[in-house]
Amino acid sequence: MPELPEAEVVAGQIRAALIGARLTDCWVGRKDIVREGFTSRSWYRGAVVQHVQRYGKSVAIRFVKEQAVRYVVAELGMTGLLLFPSAQIRHPQHVHVRMTFSGGRESEVRYWNPRRFGRLSLLDQEGLDQYVARRFGCDPLTVSWEDFYRLLKNRRGRLKPLLMHQQTVAGIGNIYANEILFRVGLHPNARVSRLSSLKTERLYQVTREVLQEAIACGGSSVKDFFAPDGTEGRYKRHHLVYGKEGELCPNRCGQHIRRLKSERSSFYCPLCQRLI
Repeated sequence: MPELPEAEVVAGQIRAALIGARLTDCWVGRKDIVREGFTSRSWYRGAVVQHVQRYGKSVAIRFVKEQAVRYVVAELGMTGLLLFPSAQIRHPQHVHVRMTFSGGRESEVRYWNPRRFGRLSLLDQEGLDQYVARRFGCDPLTVSWEDFYRLLKNRRGRLKPLLMHQQTVAGIGNIYANEILFRVGLHPNARVSRLSSLKTERLYQVTREVLQEAIACGGSSVKDFFAPDGTEGRYKRHHLVYGKEGELCPNRCGQHIRRLKSERSSFYCPLCQRLI
């Protein structure tokens, strides 16, 4: 499932290829793939790409036309991809939207989504603001340490579900939550209210480090993720615990990585990540 790093890679590639390009046509293969704004789709013909921004795990393409602004927001969901023509597509019947451009480095962006857990939304500025406000909490790459500390200070419950709660911290999913918690030495079921300020600060720093490293590696291609140009993310080579049940702990403590099944599978070292 694409998470924050993968969405950032997607946004970056589309930004580099299509800023200043003009949308000449937009084919929608099935109406239900557009969550909001289906009737506004004709507006986008002739509009120019002005910016591309990531919000959580979503990618928003900003269009301008005669001083008006609208957005195409793509939820990557479980299996959603935004792909250029150069990318090899398996099962092309799952391409549900094609946006054609002139004047850019790429001529087309295709929205491929076999399981259709994600959708596209066609929004004006007010619609985008509402979309972001109701879906996303703080962004872990831009939130200040002070705001992050205040966010966790009065929280209760288990740490890993909190990190993955999109209305609290936007963009972190199961892969990166596991990797972050191992590097900090925190058990997935650690109680948020029991974290010391020192551990909270370490969590803040490591979260940013892991996400930035993953972005630099093009994300993690574990199952279905490919960047728009068809390349796979290389960060899976740097996973220390995710998907490594039964392997020796990379900290060389002598223990084996265990798998804890709850809402989402957690991978952890019982010694390095003791539940206190």
